[in-house]
Amino acid sequence: MPGGRRNPIQMSQIVGAIHNVANRAKEEAKDAATSFAEGHDVDRHFVDLTIQFIGASGLPKMDVVGTADPYFVAKVDDKLSFVSTVKPNTLSPVWNELWKLKNVPNTATLTVEVLDKDNGTITDDHIGKFSTSLVSGAKECTIESLSLRRNRGTFWLNIESTPSTDPKAERRQYIFDGPIRYSRHFSPTIGRLTNLNDARLYSTWKIYIKGVRMFFGDTVQHWNRNYKAAQTIFQGPTSIAVRSTIQAGHRMLYARSTTNGFGVINGPEDVLRLLLHGAPGAPDGTGINSSAAPQSPTPFAHRVKPAVYTYIIAVDDDSFRFSETGAAFFVDFASKHALHANCAQAVRYSGEFHPRPEGGWDNFSDDTPDEDVRWELVIDNNSGTYSPDPMMLPDLKELLQYNFPGFAIHALDREDPRLVQSREACRAYALNKRGVKQEDLQPHARPGEDTLSHSAQVQGGAAEGERIPDVSGLAIGEPAASSEAEPVGSIDAVAKPVVEGRNRGFTDGRDYLNAM
Repeated sequence: MPGGRRNPIQMSQIVGAIHNVANRAKEEAKDAATSFAEGHDVDRHFVDLTIQFIGASGLPKMDVVGTADPYFVAKVDDKLSFVSTVKPNTLSPVWNELWKLKNVPNTATLTVEVLDKDNGTITDDHIGKFSTSLVSGAKECTIESLSLRRNRGTFWLNIESTPSTDPKAERRQYIFDGPIRYSRHFSPTIGRLTNLNDARLYSTWKIYIKGVRMFFGDTVQHWNRNYKAAQTIFQGPTSIAVRSTIQAGHRMLYARSTTNGFGVINGPEDVLRLLLHGAPGAPDGTGINSSAAPQSPTPFAHRVKPAVYTYIIAVDDDSFRFSETGAAFFVDFASKHALHANCAQAVRYSGEFHPRPEGGWDNFSDDTPDEDVRWELVIDNNSGTYSPDPMMLPDLKELLQYNFPGFAIHALDREDPRLVQSREACRAYALNKRGVKQEDLQPHARPGEDTLSHSAQVQGGAAEGERIPDVSGLAIGEPAASSEAEPVGSIDAVAKPVVEGRNRGFTDGRDYLNAM
């Protein structure tokens, strides 16, 4: 409109278009530089990195009430992505989170975008971003807004870089190497319940495991074209609506929140802590919204629960996602595995698993303390949606042994009679010795309960067609998400984590740099 005010939406679109063009130009320049380096004997080699994200200060106030709830998304060449935890109500967040990577080209670039978490919304507010090389040393970086290049605060980090010792570094680049972090999430329906016997049936977990490509390479398991339930999700005129509902359910189930339970897995005891009967949240029982119904007390709160879990290993971020097979939020969804996988065309692997004491549940007695037991994990390929190749079970076993040393891993085919015997013994012990009800072994809705499926149908229609970044979960390093529309073969991801230690309470990043 000549002489009038410009439409703010149009201005936003113009700014966004300029930003996209600039990003494409940067990528083209980087590709050209890489090609030049490869063709002119420029010193291009591979390094292993430990990146410590220290904190930030001087962030702008973003919320009408309060200050801001900042978190950041870090990416290395758009190959690996790391999403931090959310720091509530602060303009000077201290993270002290670690990200370890292997086989990264020394020419790679680290880009960090800082955002403000808005609970209950699909997207979060952008604060600013910056890019830096991966040269060793402490760094003080200026956070700038996308459009006006205004100073939006300062970010501190430290990078340690050492030459890679992997002789196959060229063939398996960008490998996530820890720490192994987890987040625990809760179905949004949990806060509406008035009588909750087992909040675990409304919980799901995400563990970012390391070295997936070292064991699986680029092999993925495509959805099973011969499985009727999978056909309703991935093909045919009604599949779009089915996927929309499942994806909405996935977003709600894995929504990021400051009330999620989260932590680091340093040993077998941390894995077992996730499998206890006890209250949801972090190992100390925190992490669940206080408005949720209290859990009924159980004498087995600190015992490992004999339960069967549904799991997938995702392609987009190599995370190990799982929940109890009888989880209430599975009601009315076409596929449990598709819900965990966000309707991905393929997964690294999928099936079920259960913990058991050495010798099996049928030879166990509660008279034996859990700490005196040698624990085992029995894992399989029991997934109709993705029907994983049984020939890869040995690779799955090696992957889990690599991530969870201290456990005896048994990887069995879905038709192996030893699997059936072990799984049924696990369920029988839960029913006969631990007070688990028969109906809790399979998904079911209590009378009058508003199911996740119903909520997802409402949300799914509103969100259909919107591109939603997959940074669900609690921030722990995640690889850059790929578009669902891309061919499965184009997905080239790895990665994940963060850290908790080193919690010196620096009020300013300069305090840390001066102390180094």
